[in-house]
Amino acid sequence: MEERQLLPWERGAEQLSDEELLQCGRDVLLEESRALERTARNAGEPLVRSARLITACKGRVVVSGLGKSGLVGRKIAATFASLGIPAFFLHAAEGAHGDLGMVCPDDVGLFISNSGETNELLALLPYFRKIGAPVVAMTGNAGSTLAKNADVFLDTGVEREADPLGLAPTASTSVQMAVGDAIAGISVKLQRLRPEDFALFHPGGALGKRLLLRVEDLMGAGKRMPVTSVDATVREALFEITSKGYGATTVIDGNGVLRGVFTDGDLRRLLEARGVGAMDLPVTEGMTKNPRTIPCDRLAVEATRVMEELEISVLIAMRGDKPVGMVHLHDILRAGVS
Repeated sequence: MEERQLLPWERGAEQLSDEELLQCGRDVLLEESRALERTARNAGEPLVRSARLITACKGRVVVSGLGKSGLVGRKIAATFASLGIPAFFLHAAEGAHGDLGMVCPDDVGLFISNSGETNELLALLPYFRKIGAPVVAMTGNAGSTLAKNADVFLDTGVEREADPLGLAPTASTSVQMAVGDAIAGISVKLQRLRPEDFALFHPGGALGKRLLLRVEDLMGAGKRMPVTSVDATVREALFEITSKGYGATTVIDGNGVLRGVFTDGDLRRLLEARGVGAMDLPVTEGMTKNPRTIPCDRLAVEATRVMEELEISVLIAMRGDKPVGMVHLHDILRAGVS
């Protein structure tokens, strides 16, 4: 009688030690890293040509694939979009059933297939050819139909997949993803993108807030800014501190030029030294001259860094030599900047 074949979970998996399993995981990581190193060494002019073609695209980058390559394609399209390159993912099977109507002559196709013989993807090629939209092929088979019919061929072949069986899409998808990232990285150089440009595409998250919010967006200005004249008394300055809630007040001369800052800490020190009679002294006797300030157009995250380094909670926002606002650390943190 023929012996029953054991199911995967019946093959003594409990006999495998943690050390053996850990080594398996490490082997997968090392094999993928070797595949990436080989791809980096072999990368040449096609990579640059692809990046130039995609960055200069006047339409959109149409990324297409199927299966695991399709999932990689979705991520690549999202990365391009995050860098200001209009891109979308076109499911290869759906494309042949009407979705090709989204593709325009000014678009560029990026087709991803490890074998280069994915029928659903090859079916899209004639349409791209007909409308004159160039195609970049990302495949592991230089002799494939896709590679031979593309305007640019990017070799993403690997010697073997990284899983123990050498079959599951592991090393190949890692290389596809990395080559997409390489194109995106080159596009950053070609577009001369700055951090603030990148932030424009991410306004809703912490990154956007860090790179877009400025001191002037968060400061208390106008009637909310605590202001005391150099001719005022300590008592008058205390009223301004209390009413505005910043724990400090700017001290300005008749021309609106900053001469100092008077804080609740300055008040305590003055009372300790002079007693209650200090309330009728000129505020200039207790103020801090040459206080730390920040230009109002600086990033809010820079103000946070200054306050943390100096262990203070407020900064005076300046435009030239005149104070235009006061920003509190709590205001910045509430805005999600850290």
